[in-house]
Amino acid sequence: MTKTLYFGNLAWTTTEDGLASAVEPLAEVISVRVVTDRDTGRSRGFGFVEVPADAADSVIEALNGTDLDGRQIVVNESRPRAPRPGGGRRF
Repeated sequence: MTKTLYFGNLAWTTTEDGLASAVEPLAEVISVRVVTDRDTGRSRGFGFVEVPADAADSVIEALNGTDLDGRQIVVNESRPRAPRPGGGRRF
């Protein structure tokens, strides 16, 4: 069983490798994704890291409020995405 953690207030320069390196000493990293702007390719300042469920709380406790690449990051359990209206085509 795994949990996905939200990492917010990331520096624009934070990479997926950098984020994984911050988490690896605390838990096995299953996947990492830094969200980027579709048009510019620049980081949007947040990302997600998937870790084993039994290690999630310790990662949150250890990293929430710490400094990563010069920014104080926010770490918490990711919430499911809310459904978005629309999507239908109009002719």
